[in-house]
Amino acid sequence: ATCGHGCKYGECMGPNKCKCFPGFTGKTCNQDLNECGLKPRPCEHRCMNTHGSYKCYCLNGYMLMPDGTCASSRTCATVNCQYGCEEVKGEVQCLCPSGGLQLGPNGRMCIDIDECSTGKAVCSYNRRCVNTFGSYYCKCQLGYELKYVSGHYDCVDVNECVTNTHRCNLHAECLNTEGSFKCKCKQGYRGNGFDCT
Repeated sequence: ATCGHGCKYGECMGPNKCKCFPGFTGKTCNQDLNECGLKPRPCEHRCMNTHGSYKCYCLNGYMLMPDGTCASSRTCATVNCQYGCEEVKGEVQCLCPSGGLQLGPNGRMCIDIDECSTGKAVCSYNRRCVNTFGSYYCKCQLGYELKYVSGHYDCVDVNECVTNTHRCNLHAECLNTEGSFKCKCKQGYRGNGFDCT
């Protein structure tokens, strides 16, 4: 079976038919499935969608159970956690619904970890990191676009001269470069390529 557009987070099962891995959807399995919007809801109280998955958390005063339900807890109520709590060996700890969040100085509120600035994010050389609340994603560098090439998705150079997205002067020629472009004034004109006289 061949899938002309590929299956980003899934496998090709028949001519242009993708079977998506859990947590992904779309014709080419390139979209994150928002499990929080599914019926029946996967979490009893609150749900946070993540890339390819989701996290459950509870209202203050409740404890998160392994099946996504929330159990009332007197100890949790007294601690006053933002996203519910868990009891570990008789000790109450506040929870954060994502690995990209950490407990703040007060031990009750969750604050975002900027994976892009802390160096925790891993993006390939032609992708840049974009921080989100509780996570991050990798986006093609400026001058590159996501394309399906020879069996997988990759960030490929945008030819600004062909797509006509350059800002070269009318009397200049456009020269494509890796990730960018250059402008050169035509013969008989002088300037920097953006202004030619």
